[in-house]
Amino acid sequence: MSTSTQTNAGGRGTKFDLVALIPFIGWHLLLVPGFLFIDFKWEYAALVVATYVLRMFGVTAGYHRYFSHRAFKTNRAFQFVLAFLAQTSAQKGVLWWAANHRHHHRHSDQEQDLHSPVRSGFWWSHMGWFMASDYEATRLESIRDFARFPELVWLNRFHAVPALVALGVMWLLGGVPWMFYGGVVSTVLLWHGTFTINSLSHIFGSRRYVTTDTSRNNFLLALLTMGEGWHNNHHFHQNTANQGWFWWELDATYAILKVLSFLGLVSDLRLVSDQTKYSYRAYGEAQQAQLAAEATFNLWRKPAPPTPSKTPDEVPALGGLAPQPLLKR
Repeated sequence: MSTSTQTNAGGRGTKFDLVALIPFIGWHLLLVPGFLFIDFKWEYAALVVATYVLRMFGVTAGYHRYFSHRAFKTNRAFQFVLAFLAQTSAQKGVLWWAANHRHHHRHSDQEQDLHSPVRSGFWWSHMGWFMASDYEATRLESIRDFARFPELVWLNRFHAVPALVALGVMWLLGGVPWMFYGGVVSTVLLWHGTFTINSLSHIFGSRRYVTTDTSRNNFLLALLTMGEGWHNNHHFHQNTANQGWFWWELDATYAILKVLSFLGLVSDLRLVSDQTKYSYRAYGEAQQAQLAAEATFNLWRKPAPPTPSKTPDEVPALGGLAPQPLLKR
């Protein structure tokens, strides 16, 4: 496994491995004959929802809040379960995913951001970067804290195994119809549901906090992604287990994490402090004007690079590897 040193972002000079793209493209192409030749039953719709929700939790709680940001603690066994569940989403290896996400936070909407819609357009940020062979290597320098676990290194190397196991389970339980609906349909929806956070959540929604990027809060995306749509909250303070910070900001991932904490499977859920949550109330006229201007941002007109400013995170994108004075347990 090599370490990626690729710094070019936005698709300029990008290479695509057509062989590696066969599963991604093929899953989309299978939708047409599948819907035509497999009779629909309502149990299949329920199966799509169930497998989508289960694996979306793997993405949001596993890939994102735990491995990328260390927003809670767990034991080594359940850590492996989270990684395996996340990889049933067919979104590559856990170390690859988390390392690239940490890189995104370091350079969000700047020149080196791998998937910025304001820099490189909607389709690149949504899925183009994910298919580019330029970014296939794992940025080990960004994920050393988890790369010390050999079982995670193995999963990362053979990242297709969990997805194939999940597909096999679908076949054993319900044959081809379950493979199609619980595997193909659910996975395609899961891909695009997850990808909306890279693309749409930097385009549509409201901005409560001044950040160095264009992150937005979007209720519909939060429903679609079990809480990830509160993206402006997240970019303002990244290593919290809850991304919906107010009672009306639904966050299904955090609700499940709370249940798992009662069961003893996870612990030390990092929560946003009131000092951080209500810090927007102290904004002056200039900051309020900046937020108002950003709220009317037009994707097709590229803005000037945001002026860097400090946020409550002392170590953004490393997910709490250093003490965070504004967090409460």
